[in-house]
Amino acid sequence: MPPNDSTIQDQECESTVVVVGLGMVGLYFIEKLLNYDITRKFRIETFCEETRVAYNRVGLTQYFTHRSEERLLMQPPSWYKDQGITIHMGDKATHIDRAKKVVHSSKGLAISYDICVIATGSYAWLPPLPNVDKPGVFVYRTLDDLDNIIEYGKTAKHSAVIGGGLLGLEAAKALHDLNLEVTIIERNPLLMPRQLDLPGGEILLKEISKLGIKNSLNLPPKEILIGENGKTKGILFNDGSTMDLDMVVVAAGIRPRDDIAKASGITTHPKGGIIVDDKLQTNDPNIYAIGEVALHAGVVYGLVAPGYDMADVLASNLALKSSDRKFMGGDLSCKLKLLGVHVASFGDYFCSEDVSMPLVYRDPFGSIYKKYIFSMDGKHLLGGIMVGDTDDYTKLHALCKSKKPLTMAPGELILGVKSGQAPGADDLPDEAQICSCNNVLKGQVRNAVRSKNCRSIGEVKSCTKAGTGCGGCIPLVTEIMQAELKSMGQKVTQSLCPHFEMTRVELFQVIKIKKLTNFKDIVNTVGKKGSNGCEVCKPAVASILASLWNEPILNHANLQDTNDRYLANIQRGGSYSVVPRVPGGEITPEKLIVLGQVAKKYGMYTKITGGQRVDLFGAKKYDLPDIWEELIQAGFESGHAYGKALRTVKSCVGSTWCRYGIGDSVGFAIQLENRYRGIRSPHKLKGGVSGCIRECAEAQGKDFGLIATDKGYNIYVCGNGGSKPKHAVLLAKDVPEELCIKYLDRFLMYYIHTADRLTRTARWLEKLEGGIDYLRSVVIDDKLGICKDLEEDMSRLINTYHDEWAEVVKDPARRDQFKQFLNTPETQLEIEDIEERSQHRPADWPKEFPPVPQEPAITDLEQKSWVKVAPVESFPEDGGQVIKYGDTQIAIFNTNERKNWYATQNMCPHKRA
Repeated sequence: MPPNDSTIQDQECESTVVVVGLGMVGLYFIEKLLNYDITRKFRIETFCEETRVAYNRVGLTQYFTHRSEERLLMQPPSWYKDQGITIHMGDKATHIDRAKKVVHSSKGLAISYDICVIATGSYAWLPPLPNVDKPGVFVYRTLDDLDNIIEYGKTAKHSAVIGGGLLGLEAAKALHDLNLEVTIIERNPLLMPRQLDLPGGEILLKEISKLGIKNSLNLPPKEILIGENGKTKGILFNDGSTMDLDMVVVAAGIRPRDDIAKASGITTHPKGGIIVDDKLQTNDPNIYAIGEVALHAGVVYGLVAPGYDMADVLASNLALKSSDRKFMGGDLSCKLKLLGVHVASFGDYFCSEDVSMPLVYRDPFGSIYKKYIFSMDGKHLLGGIMVGDTDDYTKLHALCKSKKPLTMAPGELILGVKSGQAPGADDLPDEAQICSCNNVLKGQVRNAVRSKNCRSIGEVKSCTKAGTGCGGCIPLVTEIMQAELKSMGQKVTQSLCPHFEMTRVELFQVIKIKKLTNFKDIVNTVGKKGSNGCEVCKPAVASILASLWNEPILNHANLQDTNDRYLANIQRGGSYSVVPRVPGGEITPEKLIVLGQVAKKYGMYTKITGGQRVDLFGAKKYDLPDIWEELIQAGFESGHAYGKALRTVKSCVGSTWCRYGIGDSVGFAIQLENRYRGIRSPHKLKGGVSGCIRECAEAQGKDFGLIATDKGYNIYVCGNGGSKPKHAVLLAKDVPEELCIKYLDRFLMYYIHTADRLTRTARWLEKLEGGIDYLRSVVIDDKLGICKDLEEDMSRLINTYHDEWAEVVKDPARRDQFKQFLNTPETQLEIEDIEERSQHRPADWPKEFPPVPQEPAITDLEQKSWVKVAPVESFPEDGGQVIKYGDTQIAIFNTNERKNWYATQNMCPHKRA
């Protein structure tokens, strides 16, 4: 039935809108209606079948980490009351009397309406497998489902997820977080078959397998097997094979919850879904349907973004006389982080190759796959698939939706712009979607800054909802906000923190010019005088001091994070890992034996790292100096695995052994690693040297990398692996060894001088105006005339190198800082060890933790007596130490030059350990 215009537009008096279903789309509709209805002519009532108001289903998996319902709520319960919205909690709307325009509920309510909006969403579909309804089989849809999974998982070990789509991978992550063995079962030959092609699926599968998650592809399950106790014990497959399991989670699809429509004579499709037109109207002119329950143009949308589009269109048409919007179909583009892997698809990513031309980039070393689809003439971007690196998703998605001709060659969208800067936020139109989770456009962000006086990211998030979903759009939202503030003549601060009104780059230069050497002088000279600093500026200043003057890092121990303070990486349970340097990955049999002997003596777990070193896990803090002393005697030194410094320079065997080798990659890697060891920088640094173009050292995935040619080395810079992998960029070709070192000296020092705190070289280059061409002009062509200065700065750091472990070993006072307790030589076991694969590791955290006891505050100190534990001078200034009192560990720390003192039980309030 066509829309009845009088229904939508001729409502001058107060009308009642009844929303059936209070999920994400139902709430979004209510928010939009309140936003458009400035005269408040609508009164809103809603039925909420669950016992809690709308929550973020997109973030369900996060619940396994924080276990907090409140953190998932889209709006607090008080918000609904403040907005005058009536909610019928825990009550299901069951029937609509269309003739009387009344909604009836399971609790016997009868609510009259002028407009009824059905937003009941969908339910989890269960495949028709025998025993699928038996104990041990769950769906992954609501918070109640999650609570049931958590409870059942306490006694389970082996689990499986049926369904390898978006929801299935989310469920697999949840089970993995419960420390269960997980297998993903997917009837198709790849995971995420609706979003990825086969090569993209292979990259995703490879990364997921690294987590220990198994898979069973292209083999449908036939039956859920049940044990004698009536509970799930496994799965039988179509080929007759079986899999032993304790529990199964089904995430194999959804079906619209259209039962109220069927009970009320509203037209539905035989396969499910309430049929709506472009105005989201049903066959009843006063009833609309939005979200996953609606069938529009033959499609039910299983993503939240199209539901938000529907809600916005309907709210606008109901509230505004001038509005005559239509829903023209949903955008199935999405950007997610699944099991730690970034995945995205946009536009027509399965477009026929008869009318399009694909451009593919595949990096098996960095686990990156990109496939962009262009028009045959290369002038328009039609769609794309991204795995491993989705940084450009928002901009490419907007470019695709705009249908505007490209202003660069198609290849530059994958390989990067050859000159100048890549397109930024300024290049996007106002109608570009910035946040796909909440359907926020660039224009809405700009309007929040300009018209609603938002001056911080937090305010923009509250006003627009941008960034409140997965959070992946925050960098672009920040860029848009800052650009808008600048256009308004507002000051955009890039200050390091509230204690320093300057950037890290500016602070670096000031400290260098004024030759400041300690935090107190720095904060009193150029910062907020008399302040104690914070967790942002203190480590940043410590890093700057190390990069400039190269004093022992423990001279500034009170500024450091735990890892730098104890020169080792703290691990689960409070133990530390020890990683000695193995330059270039080359090690003698004698040194290998020493590593084994030390690990065995101190009961440590050993593992080969990706950087060609041996990691010794499980060291007690009080054992660290003794461990280092034995390693130093064998010729080892600190590998700086704990610091923002050079980690490794990885190498292949090169011409030393390999029949394809052109250059001595091992020898050159050792030379470079020994040259740059210990140098502190804004973020960690990794290097690589490959002996030929076969690239076995993965040099193009490093902050700096060299690949041997018959004329020298090709130098690559600003690449990295990790959560946001980036392919390195060619800086220079066929460079002799000696000149390679000169270029690298300049490159590294320029990065140390000019990068923001905690910024990898890849991100630094992305922000550098002029990109690689400008960097090349600085470090090779000496455009700024600073190359000599950069070389001298590097030379000073190299010539003042000292082994940080040795500084502790030879200094009794520093060794004392590693004692477990300040007031006694006694020690206590901090977490129980268990044996696994013939090695010891920390016992798993319990699946539930006792609540934190709420002790009454001590108000009458006169009734208490003081206990002497240690001299005041034995506590580090602006730092802390642990003392033992009876069987209790107490952390005592001070600030403001030992004027303010604090004490707390030395225990994690969450893990109770």
